[in-house]
Parts: sequence; C-alpha cells; structure tokens
Amino acid sequence: MNVSVFTSGLSVPSSRMRVRQFIPALAARGIAVTEHASAPEKYAPVPFGLPKTIWTGMMLASRARAMAEARHADVVWLERELVVGRETLEPFLGRAQRRVLDVDDAIWMYGKKGYSESIASKCAGVIAGNSYLAEHYKKHTKHVWIVPTSVDTHVWARPNDARRGARSWVIGWTGTASNFPYLYGIEDALAAFLADRPDAEILVVADRAPEWKKIPAKQARFEKWTSDGEPRAVHGMDVGLMPLANEEWAKGKCAAKMLVYMAASLPVVVSPVGVNADVLAQGDVGFAATGDDQWLRALTKLYEDRPSATAMGERGRALVERAYSVTVSAAALADIFNSVARAA
Repeated sequence: MNVSVFTSGLSVPSSRMRVRQFIPALAARGIAVTEHASAPEKYAPVPFGLPKTIWTGMMLASRARAMAEARHADVVWLERELVVGRETLEPFLGRAQRRVLDVDDAIWMYGKKGYSESIASKCAGVIAGNSYLAEHYKKHTKHVWIVPTSVDTHVWARPNDARRGARSWVIGWTGTASNFPYLYGIEDALAAFLADRPDAEILVVADRAPEWKKIPAKQARFEKWTSDGEPRAVHGMDVGLMPLANEEWAKGKCAAKMLVYMAASLPVVVSPVGVNADVLAQGDVGFAATGDDQWLRALTKLYEDRPSATAMGERGRALVERAYSVTVSAAALADIFNSVARAA
C-alpha cells in the first residue's frame, strides 16, 4: 500500500510526532509512506517586506508539485490543513474516499470559521489525537478514529548513567516558544522552589530562551532545541513539567510533552487539563497541579523523596510502552489505512 502524506514542515513538532516517527513502523507492515513537507514551513513567519499572498503562493506551490503523486496513492494523509486557518488545495489531493485528516489540536479555533470542518467533510474520516477532538469532528465526517500522540520509546529511553554524578536537581520543560505563556504562568511557584534550593535549576529546551522575571540567572539554563539534542537534554532532567491553562485550546492538546518525559522515565508535574488528566488517571506517574501552592508542593515532594520520584518515572515509562508507544499506534494507523483503502 502507498500512502502520500502532507505535513506542516520538517521541524514542526506535530509533523514529527503525528507522522514522521511512524514511517519506519508502517513500512514494516507493508505500508510505504511518502512525506511531502511544506516548504516554506507552514508556521514560519512571513519574511519582512514580502506580501503574505506571495508567501502563501510559495507554500501552495510546494504542495502542488506532489498533487500528481497523491492522485495515485491508496491513501492521502493530511497532517492538519495545508495553510494555517484556511481550506485551499485539500479537496484536490486524491479522491475524497481515500483522504484522511489528522488533527492533534483544536484547530477550528483559529482561522476562517468552519474551514477545518469543511476539510473533514470531504475526507473519508478524521484521525483525532484525543476524545475531545474526536467529539468535535463526529458530526462533520463519516468516520472518526482516535490515535493518541505517541512516543518512540527507543529514542527516549534514558541511559542508566544519565544522571550519575549530577551536581544539580533539574526541573525540565521542552517545547516551542509559542507555549512560554503556560510556563510563565507558574514562574512564581518555580521561583519560590528554587529560592530555598541552591542545588536546583530549571532547564528549558526550545527554539529560543525564555525571558524570566523572577528566576535567578544562575538557576536558569537554556538549550537550543534540535531533533537529536532534545532526547539527550530530557535525559538530564529529574522532573518534567507541562503547565496549561484550563481553556478550550488546551483541552485539545495531546500531552506530547508529558509522554516524552514519561518515556524518559521522569516523574511529571502537569496541569490536569485534557489528555494530561486522562494519563494521570492511568497510574501513579506524577502530580497534578492547579495553583502555585500545588506546583510548589509537588516539586518539593519529588525533590525530597527521590526513591518515590524514581518509582513514578518507572511507572510512567511502563505506561507509555503499554498505551502510547509508536509500536502500538502504528498498528492502529495501519488498520485505519487498510480499512480506508478497502472501502474506497
């Protein structure tokens, strides 16, 4: 079987987590996936002085070159929409009964009203990252399948000696700068924790450094995100954070950060929003926190009780292997693609 997939870009997290990491596992199941990544990347800022219409045209031109191949594919896999917040060439990418839309965020909240629902209605179905997203699209398409955002457990497995000889206790966060507002929302709690613990620090792995207001520079560390460097950075952490706001957009998120930490055997402290709460409910893998006091209390418990923190990390790793691994989700994707191809 041949699957033609259109992704948001080579460095876009959703493209990596929802598509690219599955390609080898799907190949092992007889499904050849050809990726067509947006160039320029879908979320790249428009260069200064260049009209947005020209920039959008360049983006669509990169897609148009792959349209001929898509017509001959057994399945066309769309990783979100082609251009941010709009329906464009999606109806022309293969036949509707062979087309599936993959959604891992509440994308209907931005852009032209109803655009994502319109795309979904012209597809065989929607692959949703969680039940919240699935519920939204059920009334707009014939089939909705839930495939959670997953983790390559081999890539994220932490070496036994990763923290041997460490001189600091590391609170970690990884992601894109666009999500810094969530991290800034717990800065007071982080600053209070670090103030009493000079041997602790916070490490942020992102595309640019955060601008802390209350955290001392000597206890703040930044590493530039790279695909190869991110796992190594996470392996050097002692706890992983995933703060969110209790809002509709956050409810659509698929807990990617949380799952990455867990796959690296880290205990987690997270906002109990959306999938975060669902994952926490499946095992004693960390703490939920909804206010500064709870964030401070959770970090303090993990810092003071290292054996319990280690045990949480081990349980988290086991949960990811059982329910959120590339191996498990690749099998689900293979079943979806086979059913779509048979029905077309």
